[in-house]
Amino acid sequence: MREGLFIKKNIDKWKQYQYEPATDPDEMAGQFTDLVNDLGYSKTFYPHSKVTAYLNGLASRIYLGIYRNKKEESSRIVRFWKTELPMVVRRYHREILYSFIIFFLFSVMAAFSAAHDETFVRGVLGDQYVDMTEDNIAKGDPFGVYKSEDQVSMFFYIATNNIEVSFMVFIAGFLVSIGTIWQLFHNAVMLGAFQYYFFAKGLGLQSILVIWIHGTLEISSIIIAGGAGLVLGNSVLFPGTRKRLDSLKRGGKDGLKLMIGLVPIFIMAAFLEGFVTRYSRMPVALSASILAGSLLFVIWYFVVYPIRLEKKSRPL
Repeated sequence: MREGLFIKKNIDKWKQYQYEPATDPDEMAGQFTDLVNDLGYSKTFYPHSKVTAYLNGLASRIYLGIYRNKKEESSRIVRFWKTELPMVVRRYHREILYSFIIFFLFSVMAAFSAAHDETFVRGVLGDQYVDMTEDNIAKGDPFGVYKSEDQVSMFFYIATNNIEVSFMVFIAGFLVSIGTIWQLFHNAVMLGAFQYYFFAKGLGLQSILVIWIHGTLEISSIIIAGGAGLVLGNSVLFPGTRKRLDSLKRGGKDGLKLMIGLVPIFIMAAFLEGFVTRYSRMPVALSASILAGSLLFVIWYFVVYPIRLEKKSRPL
């Protein structure tokens, strides 16, 4: 084929590739393959022609575009955990703080109620659970409930339940934050009654060393999910200068990012509860180390690190 005919046959396609670059990775890869074929033909029959140099440059540009896209996709996950999620957390530190205060106050109220009403704990936790725990205490194994199932079954059940509970706390934010506050109230009352029960039995310190091995991550996740729910609800209540729908979209997007960031923590909490908490007689130092490590991680990643990251990102 003569060079002029070769150019005339393909020039429109090449111009499209040059001036209307593809954004879809598969389409971009198809264009690159097509150009490589044309470049191979041109190098064979017109090795010193300007069209060969042109095709080589065009193919190189598309290749670099593919490489950049791949590099961006591979680093997207790293960027989410390293920068994007912490910055979202920082933006909504106030809502997370409100969620913590609400949860803490309701827990204290529940413990206070349990201290002044003997029927309160049974009313909250149920007769079956209290009777089972009483029986375990009598047997000398107050935390035997964590050994009632095999590790794997318990892990999957707890992980699913933790995710379900936390997403309910978040989704309830659609009810202009009232739903989230109700969910926080419900979970906080259970925790307050539950924790007071063990203190009343003289097992307070032991319960902290055992239950909070997994409870530190689990309760922290519920509180942060409460913050995400408040973000969602407040985006409807207080849209600011935005249209209410646009504010809701932003609140929903940011709240969902917070929830996605919590999924690994749900799973880790379930792992600890299913595989570690059952060893209620482990050395105190080991139990305290796991508990402290979980607490330090939550404080560092969700409080300290976002603040530091924000300070670094401010212009001088």
